[in-house]
Amino acid sequence: MPTKLLIVESPGKVKKLSQILGSDWLVKASMGHVRELANDGIDSLGFELESGKVKCRFVPRGSRGKETITQLKSAVQKVKTVFLATDDDREGETIAWHLQQALNLKQPQRVVYSEITPAAVKKAIANPRTINQNLVDAGLCRTVLDKLVGYKGSPLLWKLQNGAKSMGRVQSATLHILCDRERQIEAFVPQDYWNVFVDYAEGFRAFYHGSETTETDSPSDDATPNGERSTPESTRVLSQSEADRLVQQAQAFPHRVLSIEGKTINRTPPPPFVTSTLQQAAGSRLKFSPEKTMQVAQSLYEAGHITYMRTDSIELSPEYRSAARQWLSEHDPDNVPQKVTNHRKVKGSQEAHEAIRPTDINRASAQLKLELSNDEFALYVLIWKRAIASQCQSAKVRQTRIITRSGNINWQAKGQVIEFAGYSKYWNNLSADTELPIVQVNQPLSLIQAAHEQKQTQPPPRYSEPKLVQVMERQGIGRPSTYAPTIQTLKDRQYVEVLKGVLQPTNLGLEVDRFLSDALPDLVRSEFTAQMEGSLDAIAEGQQNWQNYLTDWNAAYFEPALLQAERVLPRYLSSTPRFDKPVEHSKTRCPSCQKPLAKIKSTKVKKKYFLKCVEGCADVVLFWSDYTKRWEAPQAKSSQTEPSKLTEVPCPVCQKLLEQYAYQKDGQTKLLLRCSDAKARRDTKHKEVVYFQTEKGWWSPKFGELKGEVLRDR
Repeated sequence: MPTKLLIVESPGKVKKLSQILGSDWLVKASMGHVRELANDGIDSLGFELESGKVKCRFVPRGSRGKETITQLKSAVQKVKTVFLATDDDREGETIAWHLQQALNLKQPQRVVYSEITPAAVKKAIANPRTINQNLVDAGLCRTVLDKLVGYKGSPLLWKLQNGAKSMGRVQSATLHILCDRERQIEAFVPQDYWNVFVDYAEGFRAFYHGSETTETDSPSDDATPNGERSTPESTRVLSQSEADRLVQQAQAFPHRVLSIEGKTINRTPPPPFVTSTLQQAAGSRLKFSPEKTMQVAQSLYEAGHITYMRTDSIELSPEYRSAARQWLSEHDPDNVPQKVTNHRKVKGSQEAHEAIRPTDINRASAQLKLELSNDEFALYVLIWKRAIASQCQSAKVRQTRIITRSGNINWQAKGQVIEFAGYSKYWNNLSADTELPIVQVNQPLSLIQAAHEQKQTQPPPRYSEPKLVQVMERQGIGRPSTYAPTIQTLKDRQYVEVLKGVLQPTNLGLEVDRFLSDALPDLVRSEFTAQMEGSLDAIAEGQQNWQNYLTDWNAAYFEPALLQAERVLPRYLSSTPRFDKPVEHSKTRCPSCQKPLAKIKSTKVKKKYFLKCVEGCADVVLFWSDYTKRWEAPQAKSSQTEPSKLTEVPCPVCQKLLEQYAYQKDGQTKLLLRCSDAKARRDTKHKEVVYFQTEKGWWSPKFGELKGEVLRDR
């Protein structure tokens, strides 16, 4: 009979962990979040901001959340000890806190691990900790902040009547990056230029170089497939007449070698993957979208093949470093470095986490390929190669540059040869060899031809999904867990579409960004969003109070910003909606203007949509009530309808008198008895001091029935 309960997030982990832990353990999954903010109160926010305090009302996350909580409560009653093993990040810590609250756990054991292996799991269980309240506070702050921005800002978009569905703190800043690039492309004016070159019988081509000697060679980033570089070009010539003149001079004067430069440079190994670089590399090399990359990585993690895939840390465990060194010693001894490269850490990264790596470097690829799908195996190999590459020697590249001269014109040829592959045996981000012939200074050269080709400058390219992730990371927009969902949301909202492998804003996306840039300009600026992420990091580190931050941010910035946005709105309402996707209207009419209310799709409500007036009536929103079978305005879940009345009954905990409290629920006024001391009610001991009104009188699940009359005159 199991005596211990381990609660994880994903059901995909249950089987693996059950095998590791054995029969003494019961392993259950929370299926992600079990609670969410209620859709009640002002603007359906489910919370109030007042006097430096945030009062949140959480409810089960739909019918699935309610069912999961019921099942987990039943499991808790069957065991002696409960361990919370949600993911080792801010969101996972917040889920653990919600589980503690929903299941009334007094002393849950919090365990974290970065890989699902027997050693890692058993080590974590042997060293439990308490829930990190700082991380929880940061998670709660993000939840409230995102809902505040979305629920208060999105109604402004609805009034545009163009099909816009939502705005968001991270979503809108990311959309702005894409729209800003699109406007750069639209404003771009191409310019003709000429690429001038000479071919020599000695076996190489040199390009017009003028008198410049600048170096531009560098490895490409992960968004460039297979380390490709652009075609070499000459110093740009901006007129055909000048290009013709250069060709004529090249033909008129003899050519000789002016100088030869050669040097060997070290290319350091790349760091192991973090979430963003994994998405970039999988996009460029495997053609995976960020969302698909995370789905496949999740399955690899749950099967115990890789470490946790939502991380921004490049740290590797000493155990892996040692195992990698041993593997290289046995299979590639020339690649064992005297000292492993220390990579520059990302600002704000959570160094307690590990980078993404294989859990066992010695897994036989042939065997593993039989166990995994094609996509899983391809991504696993990518992770394996990058992790082992990070522990290898630097690559050595011999770079050569030959400068030739004809008359007073210089020509340049560049070459490179990889002298020692080093890490590039496993992770090749180097250009292919370009060998130049052996020549001597002042050696005459035989000209085969001098020519030029006309070209045009190109507009800045649109972003691919992997490249956008890279930009989001560099600009501090979002966090590893939000990159892929944010891009997917933009696609789902039809703000962007994927065309020929790149993201292009739709007309709707451009219109939304144009309005938000005018109405709420700070919220689309990446710097502003990055500052908010920095504040969340400070909360997670215990350096800032989350409730003070939220209430101050709302009062000092957001409320005034919304008022300013309302003043901007009329300029956009005067124009005819330009989008062919009409708003679907219901038969229910607005109580203010009597025009049909629009159906606004939402997965957060049971009916999958709610009603909203899009004719300019402020704050007219209706939700369906299963109790009254009609559309009703949202009400606070616990809004008091009349003054409290004292009873003659003492509180079973503190002996102060109980009070009768009236509240609204499902359109009905209901009553309960609670302790009359407001300060005492905040004590956890008073949580169960609640008596409900029944046909027979007052009843408490904890303290039973009350007999006779309980009220007294005040």
